[in-house]
Amino acid sequence: MPDNYFARYLPLLIHVIVAGALATGIVVLSWLIGYRKPTRAKLSPYECGMTPVGDARERFSVKFYLVAMLFILFDVEAVFLYPWAVILRELKMFGFWEMLVYIGIVLVGFWYVWKKGVLDWGAVSSGRGEV
Repeated sequence: MPDNYFARYLPLLIHVIVAGALATGIVVLSWLIGYRKPTRAKLSPYECGMTPVGDARERFSVKFYLVAMLFILFDVEAVFLYPWAVILRELKMFGFWEMLVYIGIVLVGFWYVWKKGVLDWGAVSSGRGEV
């Protein structure tokens, strides 16, 4: 092992130490000089500017979670468009047709979800087991 092997990591070590010291210093200074006067409004949980009503352990509709999962799913699928757009010139027409197939599959999935009624918050399911 060469003599200067660990010397190459010295700038990284200095960066981590400075960043840690800066973060610690900011937190300590805000705690020392920060103005603290607790009031009832400051100690209450923040609910988007609205007064909290009801129990915090209330059940959510399954549709809420379905929409959240679908958002993540379609968001991740949309992220795959960026690398494709970066190398589109290298892929030529093959990449174009390949991405059209990909977008088609995503749109078929979106159409299926739409027709199933998962995105319709106003509809009430009539039977058990329906989504």
